[in-house]
Amino acid sequence: METYAAPDIDKLWMQMPYGMLALSPDGFIIHWKGKMENWFIFKETDVVRKHLSDVLPLVFSSYESFCRVGQDFWETQIKTPSFSLRGEWKRCYEGGIHTADFLVLRRDDQYFELENIFDTSFDEILVTDGEGRILRAGPKSEQLYGRPIGELLGKKTTELAAEGVFTPSITPEIIRKRTKVSGVQVTVNGKKLHVIGNPVFNPDGSLHRIIFNSREYEEVEMLRQRLETTESLLDAYRLELEKLKQSKDEPQDDMVVLSPEMQQIYQLAERVAHVDSTILIMGESGVGKGMIAQRVHRASHRRTKNFVHINCGAIPDTLIESELFGYEKGAFTGANTSKKGVLEIADGGTVFLDEIGEIPLSVQVKLLQFLQDNTFRRLGGNQLLTVNTRIIAATNQDLHKLIAEGRFREDLFYRLHVIPISVPPLRQRKEEIPALIQHFIARFTKKYGLYKQFHEDTIEILSAYDWPGNVRELENMVERLIVTSEGTEVLPHHLPASLWEDSKNYQAAWAIKIKGLCPLKQAVEEVEKQLISMAYQKYENTYRCAEALKVNQSTIVRKMNKYLGKGKEENR
Repeated sequence: METYAAPDIDKLWMQMPYGMLALSPDGFIIHWKGKMENWFIFKETDVVRKHLSDVLPLVFSSYESFCRVGQDFWETQIKTPSFSLRGEWKRCYEGGIHTADFLVLRRDDQYFELENIFDTSFDEILVTDGEGRILRAGPKSEQLYGRPIGELLGKKTTELAAEGVFTPSITPEIIRKRTKVSGVQVTVNGKKLHVIGNPVFNPDGSLHRIIFNSREYEEVEMLRQRLETTESLLDAYRLELEKLKQSKDEPQDDMVVLSPEMQQIYQLAERVAHVDSTILIMGESGVGKGMIAQRVHRASHRRTKNFVHINCGAIPDTLIESELFGYEKGAFTGANTSKKGVLEIADGGTVFLDEIGEIPLSVQVKLLQFLQDNTFRRLGGNQLLTVNTRIIAATNQDLHKLIAEGRFREDLFYRLHVIPISVPPLRQRKEEIPALIQHFIARFTKKYGLYKQFHEDTIEILSAYDWPGNVRELENMVERLIVTSEGTEVLPHHLPASLWEDSKNYQAAWAIKIKGLCPLKQAVEEVEKQLISMAYQKYENTYRCAEALKVNQSTIVRKMNKYLGKGKEENR
């Protein structure tokens, strides 16, 4: 049989990531192996036969806790200023006699980081085993209980409670209920603590650890008051955000107020916003009746509630009643559930009834009843409902004519006509057109990221047009010009032919504006320069420019070289 030399135990220990310490029953060092020399600087010859308390007081504190626990096996953690060690104490016997105690350690850098977090926690964190014996305590524990950490480690929380360090202990309740438990404790220093204990279980279901978090009750109470204050602020902020969201979701207020008529309307809308009287807004389609209605709502005490816009002309006669007043289950075929109408949805807010003249007579009766006492019944229902909803109506029709024709109730007209607002068409307030154009330019350049400006002549042509579609038509035109025109400037030739063909606008486009005196020759040359430049931008062909300006093509080429400082190649 082949024989082998006995291994060098010291060398084997040095190759392993462990350190080993062996003590006699009275605490004198017997062995010092592995990484102990690296971690604690001392060689084995320097420490053997010396008492552990004289060599490493930090490790001796752990040894004292092990002895105090009275068990044969105990886990421990030792933290140095630069690293952490974790290990186990083991008590050895021969023939029933205590002969030695062993400590096996290993370095744990992740645990060192966790220890730092543990020690700097604002709350106290206390860790026990499944029986409530303290395994880990930090500086906060010393501060709260007035005892060194070494005196806490290894003791059961029930023992500390019996000694009066803190009362009561919630550990027995955690062990019994096997769930999180919270309570109030009073320490030996008279401090009141709010304590929460969380059990941690092994895979087999046995209790492994209990983690306690404690904070002084005064701090908890202060935090509770702060939380209540914060929640109140959050409610206020949430309300403000809802207002902003509603404002963002609604069309922007495009009321450019320059003419005396619009200034009066704007001031009237501001005044009547603070009362609940019914408003009837009259004017042609596209003049901004909806904008005025929204302005009234946003300036009123109802601004935090719903603003519901209903276009009565877009809803079939058979559906308008259920849309306004709602319906009960079974009210008609397909009504499988009950549904609220807009009057209920807007309770506390405002309903804007656009094109009120389109409502059928059968529904006008029910609307009249609501305007009288704010009550109504759902379609197919018997219960009388009451809501606090303001009505703003609008029309582009002559309601007096509809009354004469028997298509609109006179009594409903007077209920709606409490505060009449008549909005003039855009052609009667043309001084506002340039400002409206700039307003729409700013909106659409931001929306599409297309930064453009309108030439002075373009604005003049647009201002001269009558705009039968009013502000809405102007808005659509500005958007169209911004997204379809090339370059960074919208020129007159970018406008639709319908605007150019209008004789009044055609004359405006060709009008020569004289802003001061200058030599006649210079004035003629300036006019020629502008005309040739405008013609070439439009046609990009010298022959077509010559045809439009009624001159020879060679004249166009010569003038372009003279005024524009560059030659143009023929572009047939």
